[in-house]
Amino acid sequence: MSTSVKSASPPPGIEDPPAAVARPAPRSGWRRALRRDWQLYSLAVLPLLFFLVFRYLPMIGNVIAFRRFEPGGSMFGEDWVGLRYVRMFLSDPTFWQVFRNTLWLGGLTLVFCFPIPIVLALLLNEVRRRSLKRFVQSVSYLPHFLSIVIVAGLTLQTLATDGPVNHALGWLGHDEIRFIQEPGWFRTIYVGSEIWQTAGWGTILYLAALTTIDEDLYEAARIDGANRWRQIWHVTLPGIRPTMITLLILNVGTFMAVGFEKVLLLYNPLTYPTADVISTYVYRAGVESNSFSYAAAIGLFEAVIGLVLITTANTLSRRTVGTSLW
Repeated sequence: MSTSVKSASPPPGIEDPPAAVARPAPRSGWRRALRRDWQLYSLAVLPLLFFLVFRYLPMIGNVIAFRRFEPGGSMFGEDWVGLRYVRMFLSDPTFWQVFRNTLWLGGLTLVFCFPIPIVLALLLNEVRRRSLKRFVQSVSYLPHFLSIVIVAGLTLQTLATDGPVNHALGWLGHDEIRFIQEPGWFRTIYVGSEIWQTAGWGTILYLAALTTIDEDLYEAARIDGANRWRQIWHVTLPGIRPTMITLLILNVGTFMAVGFEKVLLLYNPLTYPTADVISTYVYRAGVESNSFSYAAAIGLFEAVIGLVLITTANTLSRRTVGTSLW
């Protein structure tokens, strides 16, 4: 026996539902955002052009590290020489001397210049008088706005043989010290001037990070009996740890790029044994001696080491503390 199944019809008085109308696919998210906020995105055009022209396009010139470049010839060198210039600087004793100097200055700068802004920010955070806090901030920020030329000039004048430091030593009965001409004093002078110029400005990011810490955490710590030192150790430092790790990774990435301008202004031939770094050696080899291919090979070597350092630091940070740049 067969039965026929009839489709259910809508009750009388109710019309059939309209057929589904095909809607156009939504535009991609970045196109919609670009159309909506094009005025905001247009502000990024000039910075992007700056990095394109002055950071990425010059990378093409690294090809002369593997080609023989002659002034007045082809922009990208004349003949392919492979790793000739790499072997030259790897077998040059002078290069290894400046390489060690770069490691020393970079390491000392990282060890002293990185933690001091953190300590200064923690101390300023404990100051309750706003007038005193603003005064200390203004005094510590001021050296950042001075050009490197002025900072180097002040340093040289202060430490000169007839400068105020040697005058003070004379009043105390000590013989004058030739700070500028003694190789053993250069690293101390460089790191000291770097701390004076950058410590105050570096506290800005840490003070901003301190404002994001929940006050309830401090209240809970006080209820548990924690004093100010324990509150700093268990609440404040963990609260600013992501900022600390991010800045540490950036500092490690620039570990090899010791300040070229300041070293160039402070050093002299007498202090080359401790003051000459890779950037100044590249300057003398490339600009003063016209060995552009040799200088490009050394600069490329320095850039590769910097890339390895920042990648390694980022990977270790991501695996150990869970904070990284990418």
